[in-house]
Amino acid sequence: MDKLKVLHKLASESESSARIFKAIADPPTTSLQRLKGLTTGGLPTFVDIGNSFGAPAIVEDNLIHQLVQNGKRTVMMGDDTWTQLFPHHFNKSYPYPSFNVKDLDTVDNGCISHLIPTLYDDDWDVLIAHFLGVDHAGHIFGVDSVQMIDKLQQYNEQLEKVVEVLLSQSGKGGLHENTLLLVMGDHGQTVNGDHGGGTPEEVETSIFAMSLKKPSLPVPSEFDTSSCTLDLDGRKVCTSSIEQLDFAATVSALLGIPLPYGSIGRVNPMLYALVAGTWNLEGNDMSNRHNHLTLEWMHNYAKVLCVNSWQVKRYIDVYTASSVIGFSTDDLKHVEEMYAQAVNWSNSFHDGASFDALKKQIDLYSNFLASVAELARTKFTEFNLRMMGFGFGILVISIFIHLLLIKRADHIYSGTSAVSFGLIFSSTIVAARACSFLSNSYILEEGKMTSFLLASIGMLGLRHSITTKKMISEAATLVFLISILRFVIELGLSKQGSHEALELHSWMYVAELGPLVPLIVLAHLLYKSIVCSSCNQMLKSVIIGSIFSYILVALHYILGSSSLSSMTPPILDGIKGNFIPRVIYIIGIAQLLSLAVLQFFEKAKTSKWGEAIVLKAVAMLSSWSSTLMILSGKQGPWIALASVIGGWLISRLKSLDWNDKNSRSGLLACYSSPVTMWSLFASCLFFCTGHWCAFDGLRYAAAFIGFDEFTIIPQAILLTIETYGFSHILPTLALPFLVAYQYSSNEAKQTRGSLIQLFQVYLIYGLIMAVTTTFTVLCVIIQRRHLMVWGLFAPKFVFDVVGLILTDVLICVSSLFYFSRT
Repeated sequence: MDKLKVLHKLASESESSARIFKAIADPPTTSLQRLKGLTTGGLPTFVDIGNSFGAPAIVEDNLIHQLVQNGKRTVMMGDDTWTQLFPHHFNKSYPYPSFNVKDLDTVDNGCISHLIPTLYDDDWDVLIAHFLGVDHAGHIFGVDSVQMIDKLQQYNEQLEKVVEVLLSQSGKGGLHENTLLLVMGDHGQTVNGDHGGGTPEEVETSIFAMSLKKPSLPVPSEFDTSSCTLDLDGRKVCTSSIEQLDFAATVSALLGIPLPYGSIGRVNPMLYALVAGTWNLEGNDMSNRHNHLTLEWMHNYAKVLCVNSWQVKRYIDVYTASSVIGFSTDDLKHVEEMYAQAVNWSNSFHDGASFDALKKQIDLYSNFLASVAELARTKFTEFNLRMMGFGFGILVISIFIHLLLIKRADHIYSGTSAVSFGLIFSSTIVAARACSFLSNSYILEEGKMTSFLLASIGMLGLRHSITTKKMISEAATLVFLISILRFVIELGLSKQGSHEALELHSWMYVAELGPLVPLIVLAHLLYKSIVCSSCNQMLKSVIIGSIFSYILVALHYILGSSSLSSMTPPILDGIKGNFIPRVIYIIGIAQLLSLAVLQFFEKAKTSKWGEAIVLKAVAMLSSWSSTLMILSGKQGPWIALASVIGGWLISRLKSLDWNDKNSRSGLLACYSSPVTMWSLFASCLFFCTGHWCAFDGLRYAAAFIGFDEFTIIPQAILLTIETYGFSHILPTLALPFLVAYQYSSNEAKQTRGSLIQLFQVYLIYGLIMAVTTTFTVLCVIIQRRHLMVWGLFAPKFVFDVVGLILTDVLICVSSLFYFSRT
């Protein structure tokens, strides 16, 4: 964004020993895994994502451990993840809490307060200052935001001060004569400011390296991988590439400490050349000794690669001997041959080697290290195929159990299991969606694909309505709603888009007041539900509590609005921030506890079964809705209103389908189409709320609504509710509407048959979820060696499995709530 101008300026000066590198990380790109990769020189472990919110100490050999073992004094300031990973390694540390993504300044201000004074001290050898504001600004506000620009400008000012201090003491005998400055990112960011996946925006970051010695010798062209361009001012700027995998090995070589035991990286020639050998340049006639110094540098670099290769070969040997799987015989033989060839060539000449001989030696070691790194990326992760097959088998068995129970329920209810066109079409849709998960492209476009499949069923329903001349308006409205959902998925309710909208001052008040409209509509619907019925007093109290929560949600939006907060009374300033969300959470918990108590004390009623079930469902959904809306931001009320409208339309159209088929078809034939639509509609809501199946698709800021400090249990619960609320929690709890709608206005209908229908609906919904998850698991088994396994397939697997477990739990809870005392 052209904000860190000082780095660009230093890299473009001809007399400066500074260079910019494009640093390429290995996915996943969560902060914990990147710090482990940078310090150990190893590849990231996927399961480490689970430790991102409570990092355990690193037990592998690493760069920080080697610094301590070799007497290097290390000082750390900033992100407290460092002290969690390396609890007893720092001579001095100034950690600050890092998990409150709403806090852009605490960590950075802590670094700023200690960084410059520490530069004047001589009691350290390595200084680590981990700023965090840019990361948090990206998560909350997006990349192209005022907050991001402000943080970058702040960093630019601090870097100018750091460089000024270093240069002022870089003379001969000065405190920073031999200092190397590294400015780097541990990962990149998407347009929305998130990270965790494997897209180029996430894995590509940069490293700025500056030696305070005189300019180093240029690397021989044969090893120079840099590309040079002219900037807008006509200055020449050269950039190189470096794998983050190589960072630990390169820095270890520059500091003269052993390479970490498990490192499989290569000492990068460009970064090594920037520093190594500069001590030989003092007092030399560069024109006369250029060739000699070049050969001397190549000889030193060849020695470093020799040690580097020996260390990697030793680790690979131990890994192969101890691993259950290890490398294949052919791969191991190829690696052995490459290493033997490099060693044999190295032993064939002495210190007076020619340029060509040194070049070949360097090439042989480099090829060996590159081959090992590439092999490790494809083979390091061990997959237990027996356990994977066992898990897949459990899912397949669960599908057959679902089918047997569905068939049994059909037989009990109607004595038949007829096959209808709707059943065949719905089965085809479910199968098509499940099979699409075998393709990475379809997973990337899952939101569009799901909306297309939902629209296909919707168009079929519209055709049926036109043919029968019934409920044409409902069918057309559903198709229109699906079109809107598709547009929202395409557009994305992104943070960047939201800020661009707020910059249009003429629409500012509309954008701020817009969410109040669906809140009023939803509150009115809740009010009508208790006015037009004779429900239990406790149910009325729960629903009234939800209406009060909606008022609090509206107040929270108004007080948090930049354009409207100035118009609110000063007395309300005290309840801004965490107070309102916490009150809403407490009300929601109290409502759920009340509904649980209601199960034990409610008198059993057999009349108006449909009305009773509808009111219980309304009370249950309203208990969750206010919490979910405040976590989802100002899009929450709109999505909630869309889910209500969509659910009502699907239930209405289902009754049309039921009237046509009830006399001659079983429950599966009648409910297959509406339940499939219900499932696809729920999936569309997941993508409409700005989520996708990747860890950078999590809205981490939601976990801190109502909280300033990080506590893993409440934050994990809030993040789960926000992620799965509209797509799993509400749709599963609302399934009784499909059955109860047709009984809502009738007296004692066949309660036993109604319960069988509800049981069948839950079975069909669970079957659809199980089928899609089973194919996701099959996909991961097949694609376990795919290039995108960690960036795409594994996150999809985690999201689907968590969603399936959550759905199954909710089905069990719903069964206890809706089936008991009826």
